[in-house]
Amino acid sequence: MLKQWQLAHGKTLELGAQAIIMGILNVTPDSFSDGGQHFQADIALQKARQMIADGAHIIDVGGESTKPNAEAVDAKTEQNRVLPIIKMLAEQGDCIISVDTYRAETAKLAIEAGAHIVNDVWGLHREPDIADVAKATGAGLVLMHTSRERECASDPLEDQAVFFRKSIEIAHQAGIADNQIVLDPGFGFTCSLDEDVELLARFKEMARFPYPMLVGTSRKRFIGKISGITDPLQRDVTTSATSVTLRLDGADIFRVHNVSMNAQALAVADAILQSRANKL
Repeated sequence: MLKQWQLAHGKTLELGAQAIIMGILNVTPDSFSDGGQHFQADIALQKARQMIADGAHIIDVGGESTKPNAEAVDAKTEQNRVLPIIKMLAEQGDCIISVDTYRAETAKLAIEAGAHIVNDVWGLHREPDIADVAKATGAGLVLMHTSRERECASDPLEDQAVFFRKSIEIAHQAGIADNQIVLDPGFGFTCSLDEDVELLARFKEMARFPYPMLVGTSRKRFIGKISGITDPLQRDVTTSATSVTLRLDGADIFRVHNVSMNAQALAVADAILQSRANKL
C-alpha cells in the first residue's frame, strides 16, 4: 500500500513501492562506528554527496552520539555541528534532509536551515515540545522506541506497544497528522541483544501499528553477536541481510551507513515483493 509521508517545506515522500534509504551522516567525534570520520564540514558534505550517488533518498545528520555511555553534549555544540551541514545540503536541493536530535530547539533551527524530518531517538518522551515544532513546520517525524531510562515489559512487542501509545498520544495532542509519523522500533536500544534478535524474528507483528516503519540495524552490536564480527566497520554484509529480511516483512525506510551495499540488497527484496504483488 502506497503512503505519502508529509515533510517540511512542502515536500512529500512516497513510501511502499520502493525501499527508502536513509544515509547516516554523523558529524561527531565519538559515534560507535564512524565517529570522527565526517567531523569536518567539507568531508561531511563529500560523504553526503557519495551517499546520494549511491542511492540514498534521505541524509540523516546527527551531532551527538547515542551509543551507550557516550559523552553528552550541550545544545549549542550539537547545533554548531549539524546546522552548517544541513544548510549546505539544503542549498544543493537534491535530497531529503533529516536531523537526528531529541532537542526541540535543535529541531526548530534545523528545519529553518532546510531539514525536512526530525528523527527523535526518544520518541517524544524526553522533549515533547518536538511535537509542537513538527506541527508548526509540517515536518516529518520519526518516533523511535527506546528502553533507556525506563522499565521494560517482559514481551518486546508489548513494550513497543506501551512506548508507542504514549508517543502517538503526545503527537496527537500537539495536532500532528498521522501522515507525518513514522515509527522506528529502535534496534540496539532494546533491553538486551537477544531482544533485538527476537524483534527481527517477529517484525511482521509490528504491522499492528498503522504507520510506516523505519529500521536502523546498521552495524549494531546484536549483528556482531550473530556473526561473530567485533569490528562495527565490518558488519555491512550482515546489515544488508537484516535489511532484506525486514523489507520482506514490511519495513519501509532503512537507516544505514553503507548505502551502496544496502541499496543493492534491497533491490532484490523489492523485486521479490513486486513479483508477489503481480501474482495477486
